[in-house]
Amino acid sequence: MSQLSRLISILTLLKSKRLLTATEVSERFDISIRTVYRDIRKLEEAGVPVVTIEGKGYSLVEGYTVAPVQFSEQQANALITARHMVANSQDTSFIRDFDDALTKIKSVFKDSVLEKSEHLHDKIVVLDKPFEKLPSDTLSEIQIAITNFQIIDISYRKANDFETSKRKIEPVAMYSISNKWILMAWCHLRNEYRAFRIDRIQEFQVRNQKFEDRKFDFSKYFAEHP
Repeated sequence: MSQLSRLISILTLLKSKRLLTATEVSERFDISIRTVYRDIRKLEEAGVPVVTIEGKGYSLVEGYTVAPVQFSEQQANALITARHMVANSQDTSFIRDFDDALTKIKSVFKDSVLEKSEHLHDKIVVLDKPFEKLPSDTLSEIQIAITNFQIIDISYRKANDFETSKRKIEPVAMYSISNKWILMAWCHLRNEYRAFRIDRIQEFQVRNQKFEDRKFDFSKYFAEHP
């Protein structure tokens, strides 16, 4: 879980309880007490009125509420349109996570905006026939590996090749072309950056092992590999 996600979760806990102890937060998110103290300071710096009750725990100033997010009709339409484009990606993990996120977002739409967005949903079709239909279910976990600098072991099959090769890679970035997601990674076997089509990854395992940020730069890579 990222620090931002954890801070939002801690704020939700503070709103749902009259008193929250550092031990509760530590056990809930599997973090140290010192990290809890830092997180509470981050919330205070962000303007959240956290009250520290010495020897007991934390609470919020009575009456404090978080203003609900308001979406305009244009913003809602952009999300509905994005849903159709995501559905064309052929990666089920990406589609599933986007749908879950969109459901949460739609829960705060005003009734009038929600009604119009549901009407628009049935009025959009994305026509893009893939040249090769190979579904995948790995995009979400690979994105997590990129942001957490985690090494991945993969079995990869190239086009027109019936055999797979085992690779140990450091995932650094990804791009999409013709509805195909391409993973950029440092390949330990080749000792250089390589591009891997995600739908051609047969098996993968995200390690707990971390790697150092190599400062991958798309513009530099594409200049060297036109």
